[in-house]
Amino acid sequence: MNDAAPQARASALLRNPKLWVVPTVLSGLLALLLSLLYMGGIVNPQGDLKDLPIALVNSDTGQPLPGQKQNLGTQVAGAIMSDTSYDKADWRRLTRTQAQDELDSGKVYGALVIPTDFTASVGALTTTGATVRPTMTVLTNPGKGSLGSSLAGQITTAAARQASQTIGKELTAAAPRANATQKLLLADPVTVATEVGHPVGRHSGLGLTAFYYTLLLVLAGFMGGNIVSNGVDTALGYADNEIGPWHTRLPTVPISRTQTLLLKMAMTAGITLLTVSLVMLACVTFLNMDATHLPLLWIYSYCASLAVGLGVQAINAAFGGIGQLVSMFVFIVLGLPSSGATVPLQAVPDFYRFLSHFEPMRQLSDGVRAILYFDARGDAGLTRAWTMTAIGAVLGVLFGFAMTVYYDRKGHKRLTPQPA
Repeated sequence: MNDAAPQARASALLRNPKLWVVPTVLSGLLALLLSLLYMGGIVNPQGDLKDLPIALVNSDTGQPLPGQKQNLGTQVAGAIMSDTSYDKADWRRLTRTQAQDELDSGKVYGALVIPTDFTASVGALTTTGATVRPTMTVLTNPGKGSLGSSLAGQITTAAARQASQTIGKELTAAAPRANATQKLLLADPVTVATEVGHPVGRHSGLGLTAFYYTLLLVLAGFMGGNIVSNGVDTALGYADNEIGPWHTRLPTVPISRTQTLLLKMAMTAGITLLTVSLVMLACVTFLNMDATHLPLLWIYSYCASLAVGLGVQAINAAFGGIGQLVSMFVFIVLGLPSSGATVPLQAVPDFYRFLSHFEPMRQLSDGVRAILYFDARGDAGLTRAWTMTAIGAVLGVLFGFAMTVYYDRKGHKRLTPQPA
């Protein structure tokens, strides 16, 4: 006589509507949210662009042309600053030294420089035999990312072209007897030259290595935290271990939720030492990524990845089975479009700008970018990154232990898996 219970068949279970409800709803919502959140942050950067910081440098020291009260450099700079119909740029009127400092600290995405001899060079065009046009220089900042630097370059180039056309109309009107060649020169008298204002290394991914390195740190903390969490639960007998056809269930170790969280966080702190070292070894040594301040980069990388790992443990402890999904949204899904690492925060919708104030990936990418591209300057974002990373780690630890202590006091013990 065989007392074994009959085994269910997939064909029969597929006809059970209750089996479909939860995975169908969750999968559909996840696909919809991922699509809206990811594409919503990058689908229209030109349309969302507002107040991109750009330096405006007027170095023109020439005397005003006959009949004018100001030299041309002052007129051009004033026209650009007073144009309220175009809010894509946040023009910052600076000296050449100040502009270079803000380029070197990543505070501006580019600069437009009017040269010292601008008025004199323009005035010379009305003389006989003039062939050389004056030059405005557009300075780019690839350390702020290829897209951000490109947007700034487009804005500054357009402003310079507009200034050239305005000046050209005045010069053409003032020289009615000019021949065809001179009129062509006078109509568009200014050349726009583009130069790199703050160069980055050839192995910097055109300013994208900071983003991808940050993503590696977040993924190492996220995946490492979940691996530790699952591994501890299996080792303590609170979860089954299945690898292919092999299945094991270890004896359950009596332990409180608070002590379990403490164990997981301690293991996360130790294992993160290895994962961060391997990330840095692969990127800097094997792939030859441009990086300086290596000891600082390693220390910051460890603290950043650890903060993510501790946050993952806290969320898992608080939310249980759906903790991994919650932490994925906190650290990755909402973090990527609000990081400002690929698309400038000035070119994303307001919702993502709001998230950027506290989303972990933005804080971590600011720190990595400052170390890799801006000489580890505190005013390049490193000071804020350290502060926010520390705050995030402390809040994560406090939240996790507050929830586990509450569960323990309420007597919500963890259950040992039982067969149906």
